Amino acid sequence: MTSTAPVEAGQSAAELLDSVNSALARYVVLPTLDASYAITLWIAATHAQPAWAHAPRLVIRAPEKRCGKSRLLDLIEAMCHDPFITVNASTSSIYRSVTDDPPTLLVDEADTIFGPRAGQHEDLRGLLNAGHQRNRPIKRYNAETKQVESLPTFAMAALAGIGAMPGTIEDRAVIVRMRRRLPNESTAPFRHRRDRPALRELATQLNKWVRTSLDALELAVPDMPVEDRAADTWEPLVIIADHAGGDWPDRARAAVLALTAEHDADQETSLGVRLLTDCRAAFGDDAAVSTTSLLDRLKRDPEGPWAAHGPVGMTPAKLADYLREYDIRSGNVRFSDGSQAKGYKRVHFGDAWQRYCPTLNTNTPAAGTLLQLLPLEGDVA
Repeated sequence: MTSTAPVEAGQSAAELLDSVNSALARYVVLPTLDASYAITLWIAATHAQPAWAHAPRLVIRAPEKRCGKSRLLDLIEAMCHDPFITVNASTSSIYRSVTDDPPTLLVDEADTIFGPRAGQHEDLRGLLNAGHQRNRPIKRYNAETKQVESLPTFAMAALAGIGAMPGTIEDRAVIVRMRRRLPNESTAPFRHRRDRPALRELATQLNKWVRTSLDALELAVPDMPVEDRAADTWEPLVIIADHAGGDWPDRARAAVLALTAEHDADQETSLGVRLLTDCRAAFGDDAAVSTTSLLDRLKRDPEGPWAAHGPVGMTPAKLADYLREYDIRSGNVRFSDGSQAKGYKRVHFGDAWQRYCPTLNTNTPAAGTLLQLLPLEGDVA
């Protein structure tokens, strides 16, 4: 599905996206070309929100101030569809603004609406979490009408802030990690009154282009280089790229792979998966390990969290609680020396290892610190 009709006289859809991409590069230093392409496609996708089944978030995060995230949000505001900046906006006004043809929500300093001291933003967090997928309204009771109202939440949203956003946001987002400019990296100064009109003209051209093809965009089923939730998030951007043609289909898919790989590498492993992984290393090639020996091996890993897990480190009861969630339970185990003790059998971990930490072959010892430990007395090989 390629759009070859001119957007403006003599300009193709691919060239229009090139113009948007060039505008970004003029005013802000982005970390990679893949990030620049992703933002360009995200901006274009905001103009076709009625066509999408999912509304991808755009997370613009930085480790420190003065990394260009607010300036980037200014540029997105100028080129996206119907920008709605949430600064000083009441939550009720935001909810009432989300319609079947929603605005694009823009949240600066988004890190302040998450965390233990952000209770007053609970409704906004609910909207941002629910609004990634169509037909996920929030129910509210209207005391005046004495009726339950169904408030739509579906809308694309860009969030800029310092540090990582919650997993419920980032798992549904295109993530761009900004960084402070080097002395030899220069950008043009952005002046709202002078420069925004030209960017709004790009927004007008984007809108004219995609609004003539909403039905085709809605029916498009692109080949995706990723699966599951990542595919849901990136699909609108890839559809836009395919619709534009030129180099954009290849750029889009390369950006998908690069940015999702970066996100996956940065993901913090849950404590449960970390425990499964470390148990696999602690087992080595043993068929069974006593609970006492397993805990000792886990705690002897100098880089593991288990020795400091709780006041006295990981306990048998806590270990059992964690593993029970993965349908792994301890039992009486008879060892080769004839002794018997409470412990765990390797065979009971196999399914969980394959499902949650399948990187290594579960039939062979895992590399790592724990495998250097010698079997303790009473264990069976």
